[in-house]
Amino acid sequence: MLVLGIESSCDETGVALYDTEAGLIAHQLHTQMAMHAEYGGVVPELASRDHIRRVIPLTEACPADA
Repeated sequence: MLVLGIESSCDETGVALYDTEAGLIAHQLHTQMAMHAEYGGVVPELASRDHIRRVIPLTEACPADA
């Protein structure tokens, strides 16, 4: 079985494609560390908007890497 995992907590957006027989097939990660650095920590409103912008391109790129 193939499993698509999506993680969007705090300051990173990640997508992984996992095969229950073969293990991790592909993954994509985007970090927001640079964006939040000027504020001295995570700004939830900025983080949530960036997750929305990043999740579809990461989700499309992940199977392409597999």
